[in-house]
Amino acid sequence: VEEAEDGLKGLETIKNNDYDLVLCDIKMPKMDGVEVLEAARKIKPEIPFIMISGHGDLDTAVNTMRLGAFDYISKPPDLNRLLTTVRNALDRKVLVVENKNLKKKVSKNYEMIGESSEISTIKEMIEKVAPTD
Repeated sequence: VEEAEDGLKGLETIKNNDYDLVLCDIKMPKMDGVEVLEAARKIKPEIPFIMISGHGDLDTAVNTMRLGAFDYISKPPDLNRLLTTVRNALDRKVLVVENKNLKKKVSKNYEMIGESSEISTIKEMIEKVAPTD
């Protein structure tokens, strides 16, 4: 368990480490939680985010969910709800990672052959865009 005193340090920590889950406050200095969520989803989309706020309104909750947050919890959090949400988020992450690994295994059955620089460039491009929708 690690913590960051502001959004920028939090994002830097996420970039440099692997985490199973992020609990992220909405109101933080330097970079708010919504900005951290957006930036982190671009670099590590598999990490589930649970957003927490004491200043919550429905628009913020809906917006963070649209941006990819797993859930949104108001302060003070109900501990039973928080534990259930964390458990569900971790279970979902395991399924997402497993799904991604299985897709890679299946796609290996149809591998392109060739070693030229052009084929290598195409293979790299496919690897980059394959996980996107």
